[in-house]
Amino acid sequence: MTDDQALVSRITKGDMQAFRLLIKQHERLVSHMIGRLIDNAEDREELCQDVFLKVHEKLSEFNFQSRLSTWIATIAYRHAVNHIRKKKIKVSDIPDEESFTSHFVSIDNPEEQLEDEDMNELVLRFISWLPVQYKAVLTLYHLDGMSYPEIGIATGMPEGTVKNYLFRARALVKENVKKYLGKEEWL
Repeated sequence: MTDDQALVSRITKGDMQAFRLLIKQHERLVSHMIGRLIDNAEDREELCQDVFLKVHEKLSEFNFQSRLSTWIATIAYRHAVNHIRKKKIKVSDIPDEESFTSHFVSIDNPEEQLEDEDMNELVLRFISWLPVQYKAVLTLYHLDGMSYPEIGIATGMPEGTVKNYLFRARALVKENVKKYLGKEEWL
């Protein structure tokens, strides 16, 4: 029996200390997923709590055909996407690259901007402007260390789509960081 199986068994038998341990082990994953997709802080906090309530409610149905973290990430992703849909934010529309470029390079006075924040914060800002699917894939791959198949399971996307979105997201961020820095040189 794996550690995850033992933990799930304890939780399904009513061990709340074990559930607290599960939350502690996976709160970073859930907060990354929700945080990258949802802008409003109150909504993020509420959704993170909802994810763990759903995990607790459905844990007895978990069959270990994937890693526990993948299953939890799936719940977090779906909760975030459902929240976005309820707020009537378009999820499935991937804007063309021109609209990204105009959004990324529209920061006023990049020289002052770079003085106020370091490059990591700038990159995170660029990432926050990506479409939901791109942010989700980028977050799961780079911040949570998930593989392509695991991301596919968590998001319900085919593996090829995961690879494509990851490639496109990286390229857009890289291209716009270069444009941003190039714009700075012309000042």
